[in-house]
Amino acid sequence: MQKSWWAIALIAALLLPRHSLHAEEPTGIDWKLQGTANWQPRDSQAEYVHGGKMWIAGGWFDSNSAPPRDVWSSADGVKWKQVTADAPWLHSDLPMNITFDGKMWMMGGWYNGRLPGHSASNQVWASTDGEHWDSVTKSAAWSPRIAAATVEFKGKMWLLGGTENYYFGDSTSLKNDVWSSADGSNWQQVTAAAPWSPRAYHQAVVLGDKIYVLGGGDYAPRHHAVNDVWSSPDGVNWTQETAAAPWSSRIWFSSTVYRDRMWVLGGWSQATGNVGDVWHSADGKNWQQLITPTSWKARHEHSVFLHQDKLWIAGGHAQPLSSEVWSLALPRDWKP
Repeated sequence: MQKSWWAIALIAALLLPRHSLHAEEPTGIDWKLQGTANWQPRDSQAEYVHGGKMWIAGGWFDSNSAPPRDVWSSADGVKWKQVTADAPWLHSDLPMNITFDGKMWMMGGWYNGRLPGHSASNQVWASTDGEHWDSVTKSAAWSPRIAAATVEFKGKMWLLGGTENYYFGDSTSLKNDVWSSADGSNWQQVTAAAPWSPRAYHQAVVLGDKIYVLGGGDYAPRHHAVNDVWSSPDGVNWTQETAAAPWSSRIWFSSTVYRDRMWVLGGWSQATGNVGDVWHSADGKNWQQLITPTSWKARHEHSVFLHQDKLWIAGGHAQPLSSEVWSLALPRDWKP
């Protein structure tokens, strides 16, 4: 009798759906190391997807050197070509960058080098080929700053927050203003003070018909970081989606939109140091962590690209600086 019940139980188990038997079944989704690029390891660079290629520009090598002015491109993440070693912009550490209207845009940023002193910028540059850069304006209407968030929304470029100083900043340096422009030269202030706290080193994305502002904080003087999420349909009226997302408070992280979800990747805070986690959300309120068998070393100020229907990261400060390139592909029918 016992043997018969055992046989029946075994047959029933074999007829169960596979997901019932294998709750931990691998999904096949994993990060792949594409290689180590031939550009010098760095963080805080500008990044673009333009003309069927991924691009990086400028960045940070160390705090005692002028930021680099080189530009590199790659169609496959493996082979990288130096387009120029000497672009005309100087403030390429933590600049604001965006691809808009068929051009790559370099805005603001930090300079710390051989020239007297150090400075933030409110210059705006644009390029179609990465080699030739046009000076769109030497002085945008927004104050000189670094590490603001940028998005394309409703046919315009948008710039949100940032800080007017870096190592030497104080509470008055941080901004929570919002600006927009259709041409990079003429900027309109959408609001002087959004309801989210003044911040830099945060991220913004556009999902559906809203702008989302994610995390951020300041590096000096408080080493303060947050993990709140805000959304807006117009840049003026904002809703707090969550005061505390499940990902830890952080600055210097990266974000993008992939498979109709917003993504948060890596970053740093005084409390955690570097982090290497990956999170995603369809609404900014409910978040899930993507855990894969393989991943890149925890890092901050790396580049993130959406290219060839894949998620890519490149470079960043992984203790030490890195020039690794990783990719991850999600199936088109992927459901979290």
